[in-house]
Amino acid sequence: MIEITVGSARVPYRTTGQGRPLVLVHGTNRGGASWDGVADAFADRCTVVLPNLSGSDLARDDGRDLTGEQLADQVAAVIADVGAGPADVVGHSMGAVVVATLAATRPDLVRTAVLAAGFAGQGDEYFRNVLTVWRDLAGVPDTFARYAMLQAFSREYLNSLDRAAVDELAGGYQPNANRLRQLDLDLRLDVRQLLPRIQAPTLVIGGSRDTLVPVEHSRELAAGIPGAAYAELDCGHLMATERPAEFVKLVRDFIR
Repeated sequence: MIEITVGSARVPYRTTGQGRPLVLVHGTNRGGASWDGVADAFADRCTVVLPNLSGSDLARDDGRDLTGEQLADQVAAVIADVGAGPADVVGHSMGAVVVATLAATRPDLVRTAVLAAGFAGQGDEYFRNVLTVWRDLAGVPDTFARYAMLQAFSREYLNSLDRAAVDELAGGYQPNANRLRQLDLDLRLDVRQLLPRIQAPTLVIGGSRDTLVPVEHSRELAAGIPGAAYAELDCGHLMATERPAEFVKLVRDFIR
């Protein structure tokens, strides 16, 4: 694990593979490890870079409110530290919004952008209330975790597992102060004004069964980015878990 300092934050990242850099930016969860199921699938052609941004389990900072610009600056610093930019950059959920911010403000660092299960801004009352209920369940940790799991995965995927596997999944979503900071950020993020500035070739991927960030948000992202390509997978929010082969193929084909 490599660690760099960006402002007041200590941002760890790790790499695997060799080739042109591919940066995988996590969403509201435990950090770079959330990509472990698919990272190796890119390592034959790419140096896969897995940062842990502020609010993730391994990062350390001053505990202040997070901003999208702050997290985009951290991704930019990681790309610079790897030293082989511009990079192909993939973001999931909150990470998709961070990647959109980076692509709009630092076009020199982004060769291509892939925005998976992301959102452009606020205004959707369903989305706001899902995030608010999730955040407000923090005082009941087991319920917080099970609610997060229900939003992360489709009903079809959960029903394909046995009860022990479902319980194990739920155990990975326990609340902590940093995850709550990320949820607060999700309730503020809005990049609609930045989308027309994105110059890098961009692929937006939505999940048709996503109950956390409904697929309409991905369609809005694609519509706001000049020339963006759009694809949809039949899955819930965590598409790299539910549809790993299809997700990897979409990304590999696009960045090629």
